Amino acid sequence: MKKKLSLYILLAGLCTLASCQKLRDKISPQGILMAGTAVEERVEMSNLFYKDHMDDQVYLTVKGDYTFLVGADSHVTTDPGRMDEMLAIGLENDDLFYAHLGDIADTKPQYYITLDSLLKEAKLRYVEKYYHKKNEYEWVANTNEDENPLSSTYEEIPFPFFPVVGNHDITHNGWALWSNIFHSSFYEVDVINILDDEDFAVDHLIFLDSASGTLGQKQIELINQGVLDGKYGDGSTPYRYTFVFSHTNIFRPQFFEFASTFTREETYFLLDQFEKWNVNIAFCGHVHTWDERNFNGVHYLTLDSMCEKNNPNPGDYLVRINVGQDELSWEPVRMNYSIKKK
Repeated sequence: MKKKLSLYILLAGLCTLASCQKLRDKISPQGILMAGTAVEERVEMSNLFYKDHMDDQVYLTVKGDYTFLVGADSHVTTDPGRMDEMLAIGLENDDLFYAHLGDIADTKPQYYITLDSLLKEAKLRYVEKYYHKKNEYEWVANTNEDENPLSSTYEEIPFPFFPVVGNHDITHNGWALWSNIFHSSFYEVDVINILDDEDFAVDHLIFLDSASGTLGQKQIELINQGVLDGKYGDGSTPYRYTFVFSHTNIFRPQFFEFASTFTREETYFLLDQFEKWNVNIAFCGHVHTWDERNFNGVHYLTLDSMCEKNNPNPGDYLVRINVGQDELSWEPVRMNYSIKKK
């Protein structure tokens, strides 16, 4: 997963707005055949997936300032209204990508069939907005003005929805359902921000597997090996901003909250690691309560549940991050969907 900065110059010239390499449309190494798994097995699967598809390292490209949307704990069942609303809000606002902080669906096969159908419909709307057909089989990004633009088949165009796995996603053998759609629970994404004809910046997205309330030995070993660092031999990094996405929360919003956090040792490890990664914002879910705080130069945002059963009334359940050349800001995003009355 190590990157060389010089490679980005070539990539930036080849990429167009909201383009990225294939990840979700491949079959995971063991996929639906996996039943119950612990964090060690999930991380091992995710790491093997990246080793098998190193040429398909995920990246996005964008010109100038951009935004992205974050939600948490949708707990999709038979009514995916809030999830559909999140995707519609992001598309309408031209957010570069969507991040989800876990507990995406409750673990029944029919709920994941609903989720998969919803994501496929959202991808169709996304492609129709940002791409046009070159011929019967190929699509070209609308921002590509080259005489001979790069084209992709519909299957090769990825939908920029990036989730982490949550504790509800892995219960009742749910990992088999989750991984069949998303494949990796431990991964990274780079955003190449083209500032002008001669300059660009790279932002880093890190997605951790914290669904079991622990990182586990394998994930800690990989982090200590620098798998997600992207640093050079001299310790320098190409990244302008770094964002971390986790399901399990680092801090309890209130001391009496009945929700698991990491063990004390792993909490200390993560706090130190976030500082080493120069993390700007760490996003967490799980506790179904809003919390915001700063610690050691890192801004922590814990999101409330966007699930219509947990929060039936309209409210600010999403967060939009505004990424500028010299500063970051965030704003709450209102959701209006309510449970349909029978």
